[in-house]
Amino acid sequence: MIFKPAVTALAVGLAGPLAAEAIQTSAGPMIAEPMVADLDTPWAFDFLPDGAILVTERDGQLLLIRGDTRTEVRGVPKVVSDGQGGLLDILVPRDFATSRELFFTYAKRQGFRGSGTAVYRARLSEDGTRLQSGTTIFEIARGTGGGYHFGSRLVEAPDGHLFVTVGDRGDGPKAQDLSMHNGSVLRITRDGAPAPGNPLIDTDGALAEIWSWGHRNPQGAALDASGQLWAVEHGAKGGDEVNRIDPGVNYGWPVISYGVNYDGRKLGEGTAKEGMAQPIHYWDPSIAPSGMTFYDGSVVDWSGNAFIGSLKFDYISRLSGDPLAEVEQIKGEETLRVRDVDQGPDGALWFLSVGNGALYRLVPAGD
Repeated sequence: MIFKPAVTALAVGLAGPLAAEAIQTSAGPMIAEPMVADLDTPWAFDFLPDGAILVTERDGQLLLIRGDTRTEVRGVPKVVSDGQGGLLDILVPRDFATSRELFFTYAKRQGFRGSGTAVYRARLSEDGTRLQSGTTIFEIARGTGGGYHFGSRLVEAPDGHLFVTVGDRGDGPKAQDLSMHNGSVLRITRDGAPAPGNPLIDTDGALAEIWSWGHRNPQGAALDASGQLWAVEHGAKGGDEVNRIDPGVNYGWPVISYGVNYDGRKLGEGTAKEGMAQPIHYWDPSIAPSGMTFYDGSVVDWSGNAFIGSLKFDYISRLSGDPLAEVEQIKGEETLRVRDVDQGPDGALWFLSVGNGALYRLVPAGD
């Protein structure tokens, strides 16, 4: 790992070539203000209680941005940077101020050539320069190799347990195999054990960490205001889905789908089957959805709306209504390959652009 010297974080309202054109939205013209630049394939970000920002880069770097300095945090686990794998999501839990614990997902070496989604827990040192007492608390059962479909979002449940999304690892049928973690949403304790009350904990032949299954590649997940878990996943050619995640539910992949194979061939048995849940919303053509958040701030009148980044069509999708459906596409030069979206401590919507290698916050023009 190469240490990168501290650099200046971009300040709000930069003049010059980085000055942004207004993005027209239903809430009026907005400006995407660049907050951190020069990121190398960023994957996720989260905020510390003091407002400092943590950003993961897929090749294995963890960056801490505080004020006008950037520090590469040492002690990150060794990742397999292969295809879609690497250092992926980060979670700052609600008790960080007292525990100083952080959680990450990453692609971990399994066997000679394989790798799988794993969860790492560590404490951030007081000076923010290194991770301490780091340990891998969970890794998926060994299955398919290759650099595809790690899923890999982390969400802290209302009870403090962790939800973890896992992709099918490019092997669709394994998403229906309850002896594998592929293609599932998991619920684990902060020590990596199956969380009490999981739906399959007493089911013979099933892995006790599984909360739901039949997912293809869920790269976004978030809780709404009621504490309900939602996830967004990649389809194949068409059929990207937004799902309300309930325990013990089969979401159908690859038996049912609203997409087709990349070569145009039919997928599975159709779009519906008894015992398999329907998506709340789906896209055709695919938008390649990634990070997801529900907004409850007051900077704009979007309270209760969901926001999802599009990697393919370079926009942020705003979803509203009951059932949730896309009602707006927030699009500008800054929204190139949006990988992660979250609400900042300032109440603004923040997003991570892989295409620009930058972290932005979205605020009303003129503020």
